[in-house]
Amino acid sequence: MKTVLFLPLLQLPSGHHRAAEALAEGLRSIDRAVACEKIELLSSRLGAKEQWVSRLYLRCIRHVPRAYSVLYHRSVLRPSPKPPAFPPYEWLFADHLKQLIRRLKPALIVCTHAFPSYLLDLLKQRGDIDVPVVNVYTDYVVHNLWGKTAIDVHFVGHPAMKAALEEKGVAGERIAVTGIPVHPAFVAHPSAPPAARSRPVGLISGGSLGLGDWERLLSKIAPDDPIDYYVLCGTNRQLYERLKRKNHPRLLPLRYISSPAAMSHLYDEVDFVLTKPGGVTLSECLRKRKPAFIYAMLPGQEEMNFRLLRADGLVFDFRHWRSLPSLSEAILSILRSPALARCLAKMDEYHRALSLADPALALYEQFLAAVPVR
Repeated sequence: MKTVLFLPLLQLPSGHHRAAEALAEGLRSIDRAVACEKIELLSSRLGAKEQWVSRLYLRCIRHVPRAYSVLYHRSVLRPSPKPPAFPPYEWLFADHLKQLIRRLKPALIVCTHAFPSYLLDLLKQRGDIDVPVVNVYTDYVVHNLWGKTAIDVHFVGHPAMKAALEEKGVAGERIAVTGIPVHPAFVAHPSAPPAARSRPVGLISGGSLGLGDWERLLSKIAPDDPIDYYVLCGTNRQLYERLKRKNHPRLLPLRYISSPAAMSHLYDEVDFVLTKPGGVTLSECLRKRKPAFIYAMLPGQEEMNFRLLRADGLVFDFRHWRSLPSLSEAILSILRSPALARCLAKMDEYHRALSLADPALALYEQFLAAVPVR
């Protein structure tokens, strides 16, 4: 087998995992001799203690979002003449990661999170490993923690990210503007047009971790609302059960959808998405050409995603929803205006700026095609 090691971080459902799974599925569809191993570094090293880190992260972004945002900007976004150094992280994980690599003998390592990338960059610079490493960025920002010096290739989601990497000294030929990877099931257009319907349909996403002012948001949707909404509850069982009990005629709650094909079909059924600006979610919206209305965001990466894509006209700023008498009337006024056509045109322009090669195929051709099967 040709082993590819994927390294996300934390076991929370996130774009880091979804991008890794999308690339793994793409590689398996190209060559059955490719074996994909996805290992979350903290849990593989610390066991159940990884859950403590996850809970701390959730508490920070839920209870002190401004402080987290300030810390994020100061620690990984502020320009610095020296690369970041995290000796405790190296002490905890460097030997563990080297052991993983010795055991699995991967032909390629793919980082979908900055922490593994940082560590692998150091190991490659020291000559401790010689395995090709690819950074796959799952947000629309390049921050200081991502490894750069010894990383072989960078897959970025936006042309501005390529320019940012080049400013940091990365050669342009080592950067591919692929877009943030989404599962192969997410085709650009549905295989068949959706059935005719008399009412617009929206998708509300972003509540899977129980974050955000969802009760207030959903209270803005009246029983006689002009739009029907799917509400993607994800792993938030309490939200799903509350909505089921309410039996709201315009809200259809959905549990966690594990099937990418089913998720792709759901996108085909809706006219727009009301969401937070997670990188993979926005990449899915762009791939499906669905206008995204941003109603809130987590501190850190989502703030940066929003700033870049709003400046490009690829998403709509809907953070003022609390002051609106009706969510749906405001959304419909945009969908019925020239603003929608401008947004869709910007999406087409964005897609034209991406490399023509599928990300999984690009990985395979550059790093795996010539590798003998062990």
